[in-house]
This record gives sequence, structure tokens and C-alpha cells, in this order.
Amino acid sequence: MARPPVESATSRVQRLLTMVPWLVSRQGIEIEEAAAGLGISQTQLRADLDLLFLCGAGPMPDELIEASYEGGRVFVENAETIERPLRLTVDEAIALIVGLRSLAATGAGETDAVERALGKLEAATGAVPGADRVLVAPEESARDGAVLATLREALTGRRRVHLGYHVPSRDERTERDVDPMRLAHVEGHWYLEGWCHRARDVRLFRVDRIEAARLLEEPAEPPEGVTARDLSAGAYQAGAGDVPVLLRLGPAAHWVAEYYPVTHRETKGEDLLVTLPTSHEGLVRRLVLGLGGAAEVLEPQGLRESVARHAAGALAGYTR
Repeated sequence: MARPPVESATSRVQRLLTMVPWLVSRQGIEIEEAAAGLGISQTQLRADLDLLFLCGAGPMPDELIEASYEGGRVFVENAETIERPLRLTVDEAIALIVGLRSLAATGAGETDAVERALGKLEAATGAVPGADRVLVAPEESARDGAVLATLREALTGRRRVHLGYHVPSRDERTERDVDPMRLAHVEGHWYLEGWCHRARDVRLFRVDRIEAARLLEEPAEPPEGVTARDLSAGAYQAGAGDVPVLLRLGPAAHWVAEYYPVTHRETKGEDLLVTLPTSHEGLVRRLVLGLGGAAEVLEPQGLRESVARHAAGALAGYTR
């Protein structure tokens, strides 16, 4: 006999948070009617009520919820804290406004739903000092939003796009035609995945590095058999020749951890220790030299020595 699926703790907590104010406003409701109204079985309702005995604002007896269903009727008392609607603090309200405005500016997500939620939140927090002055820097987000809109149009219409793309590994802008396959949101960034005619392979393009996107008349027709990558483990796809480089990044170089695909990071005082896999050790050497004392190669030893030699050679040129 198949066993019933196990309910997750998150699902049960959500139901309890909804159940308590519902029952408080219907004191003395018959248990059969309550179970039907909540859409659960009487057995589940009794189990939930038994659990409420252990819940409350604190550990003391007078701080715990009192739930009773003796005589076939349900009574819930000492639940005023959960009964009242949740209220946002000033910091929480402003953080939500900033997040929603950023989402609206980039054009990501369901735009109508974002605008409705933002409108309600702004109306509710109109009296919050400073809330009306919270702005999102428009330059980059507006560009990303326009790029996303173009890419969505290309996907919907199955059309090829021409991209002006910044390649950080070579610090150069490239021009390429791409047959879009999908847009994916991974690790806080939007990516376009598609067949790149320049590379003759599937490529992942980070949207905030697309400097321009233009629809072409040609249809998007990726070669037969081409499939999307598995991005469940992240956007970075390790290569067979990649070397893991351990870097120490001072505060002035923390941006490297956001711009490059690091696979590990940890905080050490004011510094970040990150692992940057690369097949171009020369790129990392130039990066570290350009950052001066704000960055340091810790491993591998060969690259660390190479950076030191190039730094010493550059310094010697100034003393001649």
C-alpha cells in the first residue's frame, strides 16, 4: 500500500498562520465545518490544533496559544499576536520598494504584477520618511531592460539577434549573431542562451554585458540536436583546461567577485578570498597587476611567481 506524501514543514507553517486568525474570528465553530472551510480533514485539523499548544509569542505558559476542540467545537485563545495583520518595519518597507523598483526598471518578471504590488506598497508607506526619495539608478537598468525587451521579442518571434557583447576574459567588445534559445535567471543575473554563429556553438551571454541588441530579419534556427545547458549548478561551466586560481581581494577589488565567475568565496577580515577558474592565466595576471595591491594571487604558486616577476619588471622600468 502506497504511503501518503509527507507534508513539508513550510507548507504546514503556512497553513497554521492562515488557520489561527480564521478560527479566532469563528469561535465555537463545529470541527466538521472548520475542517471543510479550511480544506483539510478533521484528523489533520485535530493534529494542527494539538500542535498549536506548543506555539506562541514565548516559552511561558501564558504566552502559548490555547486551542480546544472538546465537545466538537473549536476555540482558539491567546493568539492576538498572530491574529493581527503583519506590519512591515520602515527598513523592510524601503527594502521592498527598492527591490520592486529595480525589478520594474529591468523589465524582468511579470511587469503588471510588479507594478500593482509596487503601487499598493507605495500607497501604504506614503508616510514613511524617505520612502518617496528611494530611487534606482536608471542608466544601467534602463539599458538592461531595453536589451531584455529585445531578446524577449526575438524569442517570441523566433528571430536572430545581433549582439554587441563585452567579453571579460579578453576585455574586448565582440560583434556576433545569435539564434536565441531561452532567457534564464541564474545566481542573480539574466542570461541569454543561444546558438552563436561566431563560435559555432551554444553560448551563454550575461545580459548586463550585452552593450547592444538588434533584431535581424533572419529566423532563429539553432542546428538540429542542439539542447540547452543544465544550469542547476550555476551559470559557470567548467572546462577541462581550467585552472583554479585563489585570489585575495581587498575592499577596492571586491567587484571582481561579482564580475567574474568565481566558484568559491569567503570573507577574511575586510578581504575576500575567491577561487576564479580560468584557462587564460595571462588574463588573471593582467587583472591582478592592474589592481595593484588590492589583489593578490595566493595559488597556484607558478602564477603567483609570474605576477611577482612582471610587477618587479614594471617597477624597474620606473627606476631607470
